[in-house]
Amino acid sequence: MKSKHLKYSIPSDAAGERADKTLARHMKETSRMRVQEAFAQGRVLLAGKPITKSHRVAAGDVLHVEMTEHPPSEVGAVKGELTVIFEDKDLLVVNKNAGIVMHPGGGTGEDTLAHFALHHAHGRLSRLGGARRPGIVHRLDKETSGAVVLAKSDRAYLALTKLFAEREVAKEYLALAQGVPELRSGSIREPIGRNPIMRVKMAVVPEGRGKPARTDWEVEEIFGTGACLVRCHPHTGRTHQIRVHLAHLGHPLLGDRAYGWKPRGGAALLAFPHPVSGKHLEFRVPPPEDFSTLAAKLREEAGRHAKAQVVK
Repeated sequence: MKSKHLKYSIPSDAAGERADKTLARHMKETSRMRVQEAFAQGRVLLAGKPITKSHRVAAGDVLHVEMTEHPPSEVGAVKGELTVIFEDKDLLVVNKNAGIVMHPGGGTGEDTLAHFALHHAHGRLSRLGGARRPGIVHRLDKETSGAVVLAKSDRAYLALTKLFAEREVAKEYLALAQGVPELRSGSIREPIGRNPIMRVKMAVVPEGRGKPARTDWEVEEIFGTGACLVRCHPHTGRTHQIRVHLAHLGHPLLGDRAYGWKPRGGAALLAFPHPVSGKHLEFRVPPPEDFSTLAAKLREEAGRHAKAQVVK
């Protein structure tokens, strides 16, 4: 694998900063992930010795950084079903179907969204996020459908990752949940981490053991006493966040296999400023067919006993 060596002298106005922070600001064309990777692999040197990312630099320090070039993508272009919502030279926005995995991982084949997007874009997706995640800047769970944005250009990737990190991307999800909450809206701000007993699952964990997470929610429709339609607004992007938070609330998603039943839900809204032009972009997608069918069935069953209540 080819690599290039960079040298950076710390200016006086950066004295006392963390090494990773000052390098990330200096290396604007390099993703934060790659900068962190260089520290983790001992490829950031000061006076010939590796330093950690939290090392406090001094004015005049000279950092030597070895940056490896990206290898050819391990993800091949594969023709597959892809519903394109929006596309320009920097972005590709698609409506991901439930059952589709975002990118290759353990046990996946050549049937991920990354494979299909590479085929559609003729290979023109940013590789800054890694060879196995071309264009990927955020993710939806396998069983979640909805709008997903991918970066075609490196400048879009860097800007989008910043927008997501600074929580300037609006996301809205619809979920069918078991039971009916006593309150009609609320905010769950419980940290999420690995389940201490079953490591393949996520769970609400004690403060300090997981990552901060926040999900605002409101009940959209009530189906008798057995189920409800919930509109969720996640402010963070933790793995399985909505599923974990609603389960913690005592109202797991209907059909969530991992956290109670089989998951059914969809990303109904994705809105953000264009990473290059700054123009506001907003994408709304309808719920998937099986979601709408189940909601209609619940509404019909509830109507036999009492009229379904719509909460405004």
